[in-house]
Amino acid sequence: MGKVEIPYYVVKKGKYGYWQPTKAMRDAGFAAVRCGLDGAAAWAIAAQWNERWQRHRAGKAQDAPPEFPKGSIGEGFLRYRLTVEWTAKKPRTREEWERGWARIKPVFGDLAPTDPDISLETLSRFRQWIVENVSAREGHRIIKIWRALWNVLSAMQYCAGKQDPSLGIRNRAPKARQASWREGEAVRQIKQAWRKGYRGLAVSIAIAWDTQFSPVDLRQLTIASLKGTGTDRYFDIGRAKSGRDALGTMSRRTLQLLDAYLEVEPCDVGAILRNRSGAVYSRFTMPDDFRTVCEMLFPGDRRTLADMRRSGAIEAVTGGAEPGTVSAKMANTIDTSNALHATYQPVNLASVRAADAARRLGRKRIRENEKG
Repeated sequence: MGKVEIPYYVVKKGKYGYWQPTKAMRDAGFAAVRCGLDGAAAWAIAAQWNERWQRHRAGKAQDAPPEFPKGSIGEGFLRYRLTVEWTAKKPRTREEWERGWARIKPVFGDLAPTDPDISLETLSRFRQWIVENVSAREGHRIIKIWRALWNVLSAMQYCAGKQDPSLGIRNRAPKARQASWREGEAVRQIKQAWRKGYRGLAVSIAIAWDTQFSPVDLRQLTIASLKGTGTDRYFDIGRAKSGRDALGTMSRRTLQLLDAYLEVEPCDVGAILRNRSGAVYSRFTMPDDFRTVCEMLFPGDRRTLADMRRSGAIEAVTGGAEPGTVSAKMANTIDTSNALHATYQPVNLASVRAADAARRLGRKRIRENEKG
């Protein structure tokens, strides 16, 4: 991997990035920050902390007008984001918080938690509006993030924990998604994306289908995380959501597509997968591009790129894969003995290859069943 020039950014153990302040900086209140696996996401965190330090040095932090009133929810959230507790969260968790905050901020950001306008009634109406105008899943997420934020504000003495008015809302989780893709549908989308100039998306779909990585994991893939040689190459990453090591094995077809992509879009440093403008895919642009290509082939279809992950699990289980093997492939704790599996059956290439074989068998059985 190429070297990035971010002041005070270092890589330890050849894998993890840290923003490492000097003694003088630590005396000023700046602590070391673990940025995560070395890559685009870690560099962004380090750059943010370096910017904060530069503002502090220039005296701008004290002179800038506050974005939120003193004692407000917004002020508390901004303070929380400056803590080590915030930076220690997994990237996927921070993304969930930021997504929730984007909806909470314009409605409640400038109010104190104890403001009379924040009540069970207003929060209930707020949640219902999101359910009706966005989705039931988003409505559930908003209340979940609100409650977590309230606990943080309580710890920071902005409010009392048991006085959260959202506790009167029955925040039922929406029915789990069941949507999945078939291999032929994925192949059609890959070809369509490439033909229409969405080359980064085409590779994203191909990798997602083979590796069962989530979109947030796809966005952190770098050349440095590509291990092995020839047709035995695979991605070695730490999952953004769980932090577990994950090995992403790929078919020869996907590796050929990846090689073709890297010929026209060379990438030595940073995230591999990029949109048509050359910018690294974000949590907004990747689903937007996927929806555009999906609409070309399957008008009105609401399945997502993330559903590729479930599709692989369905194939593997149909092919007779054991829960531990599926867990190794997906780098989660889908099996029943979570702690024991993580301890005694860590992710290894043989287990992941076994899951791939089960998927191929499962795919064959699914086709036979569909033919009747």
